[in-house]
Amino acid sequence: MTAAQKSRHAALLKATGFEDGPALTVQSTDGDIPHGRELSFTWLTGTVMTGLTSVLLMGAALYVSFQGQDTFSTAYEALQLSRPKAAEAFPTDLSAKTSRTRPVAATRSDQEVIEASIRETVDGRDMIRNQPFVRIRATLATAATSLSEGIPEYDPVAILQATQPMSVASDAIDINTDVYGAEVEGEVAVKLAAIPLTFVPPRAISDQSAAQFVRGVTESDTAIVGATAPTLAYAALGPAVRDLGLSNDSNLIGGVAENVTVLPKTTQASEAGLGRSERFLTLRDDTNLPELLSKNGFTANQSKLVMDALRNVLPTQELPARTRLRILYGPLTREATSLVPYRMSLYEPRADDSYQHDATVALTDTGQYVLGIEPDFIEFPEEDTEEINVANLPTVYRSIWETGRKHDLDDATIERIIGMFAYDVDMNKKIAPGDGIEILETAPDADNHSELLYVGLTLGATSRQFYRFGTDDGVVDFYDADGETGKRFLTRRPLEGGGTLRSRFGYRIHPIFHTRKLHTGIDLAARSGTPIYAAGDGVIKYYKWQSGYGNKVEIQHVNGYETAYGHMSRYVDGLSVGSRVRQGQIIGYVGSTGQSTGPHLHFEILINGNLVDPLSVKLPKDNVLAQQYKARFNQTIAQINDLMARDPAPVSVAQAN
Repeated sequence: MTAAQKSRHAALLKATGFEDGPALTVQSTDGDIPHGRELSFTWLTGTVMTGLTSVLLMGAALYVSFQGQDTFSTAYEALQLSRPKAAEAFPTDLSAKTSRTRPVAATRSDQEVIEASIRETVDGRDMIRNQPFVRIRATLATAATSLSEGIPEYDPVAILQATQPMSVASDAIDINTDVYGAEVEGEVAVKLAAIPLTFVPPRAISDQSAAQFVRGVTESDTAIVGATAPTLAYAALGPAVRDLGLSNDSNLIGGVAENVTVLPKTTQASEAGLGRSERFLTLRDDTNLPELLSKNGFTANQSKLVMDALRNVLPTQELPARTRLRILYGPLTREATSLVPYRMSLYEPRADDSYQHDATVALTDTGQYVLGIEPDFIEFPEEDTEEINVANLPTVYRSIWETGRKHDLDDATIERIIGMFAYDVDMNKKIAPGDGIEILETAPDADNHSELLYVGLTLGATSRQFYRFGTDDGVVDFYDADGETGKRFLTRRPLEGGGTLRSRFGYRIHPIFHTRKLHTGIDLAARSGTPIYAAGDGVIKYYKWQSGYGNKVEIQHVNGYETAYGHMSRYVDGLSVGSRVRQGQIIGYVGSTGQSTGPHLHFEILINGNLVDPLSVKLPKDNVLAQQYKARFNQTIAQINDLMARDPAPVSVAQAN
């Protein structure tokens, strides 16, 4: 820069207000007027210390106020369902933004006691007495909670054991569903007698004349031929009983058609992690709150924490009828397989049919339930409903377990129910909103034991029912309306746990050769060493290495059926060609021998030498009711259908909302 440029630059700075001044200094200006250019370390040190002291004091105050907690609950807004107000559309998946409407399904959970007059023969006399039954009508659970935690892994062989016919001891009292045509009170002995041949009934019988006739019969020793004592006459149970229904143009008793409501099946699926869903309940009876919590996914410890939080808010644990509950569920972690209750709100009914908010409890990050503020307003539906997050829908297997435990069914009963349908239903498939189940049991005895009488399962637009029936040899099993059990003589997934379906039957691009080839079976992936079972009774016809299949076993079954098992890691000792095996017997272990990209079972079914799809081929039944029992079985169907159609008794069992 030249001298002229420096002069011009200095002139510009001066014109804009800048001027030369003394440099910054740390020297003291004691005695002089300060010019604002001196630095004071004393002042700087005091300012810093004041700030640090303030931070420490504020931190200590916050620590004391939160009682030493170092983590705090999620902000309340994060627990809210991001929904429009009032009657606008429900939100979509809470875990991600989307424009698709979230499905809402009506939930039904009726557990009722029904009573019927049952006829039985005791010491040669016909006795009529009232007998209670327990009826369950419920939609399958659409979200897995703590109720279904700890259930056994899905295992087709275990299901085989659970579906074996039951043997009833000869001295045991058989289950009686012989419904009498009239209602009686207490216990009544019945004696049948012939009407006198001289009696001619008039065309129209008035109540007065009927009463006179009955009085005359019961008070006369000679009114009925052969009578030696007053007799009370009852009409015999005949084919005209109104409650059982009649088929047209026939005197045979027919079944009563069931009233089944089918909701549209949702086919949408999601591979995303679990999301949040909300349940809306209205109590129909006075209910104990801890029991209600246990039936809606609260563990025993969570129920205790909720009751502790509500101790100063609710005067009693008994909730009156018409109380409303709103429960929000969500996963604790991304890897969670079940939901936990995030928030629960109680609404108390008023005399004018309105409701007031009683209390809300919410889950904190430390696993505690604390009182919270009322969530956003929403109009409660007339019927119980639950918002469905498609990512939360459980498999058929887990949903039946969840629903069964919610209604206090014991594990053995739930396993038998699953076994009835396991041969026709893919238990690893997710349910759809609206799928439901119906169950009829005997009332619990002194040991709290009940006997299963009937099960009906509705999946999508398909319904199937099974009825309990005992044959003369003392064997009890469950049959559909055609007299067939749900058991097949071949299983479709013959390995422990059922495996994971990796490749279906049909043409595909071969994973090794990358050419389009027919895949002659299905591939069920599982860990190496997983036991492989015989799909049915038969004789081993091939038991050695085969190119492509690796270690392979072929079994010949009856009626032209064959099964093949490939890629085994090893065989079971003691078996060879010609060995007879039974269904469920271990024949080898999963491996990756031959042309395989990973451990799995390649399973094939052949009929008369032709390959078929193991998952879709129609397989014959293993057990069909003999023709000689058809008449009795049809009568049993009519009696059970009558019980399922009856109105519940005035007093119901524990509420299962």
